[in-house]
Amino acid sequence: MVETIRHCGDCGRERLFQQHHPVAGSCPDSPDGCCAEWYCTGCGAAMLIEVWSRPVAGARRPEPGSRVA
Repeated sequence: MVETIRHCGDCGRERLFQQHHPVAGSCPDSPDGCCAEWYCTGCGAAMLIEVWSRPVAGARRPEPGSRVA
């Protein structure tokens, strides 16, 4: 069982959190096997931990100097 201590906003104090999908590869939302979904063992509040944003395919940043200030 994967566990961590985090502040629970619903409980208002430090609580034990467990990973929702602790077995690698069992999370349907995470193909790399690292599930970011955790829940408070005291009240059941959900939390996303260690969520990394990825650039959107096809997204481009404007070239420096292409805009006038």
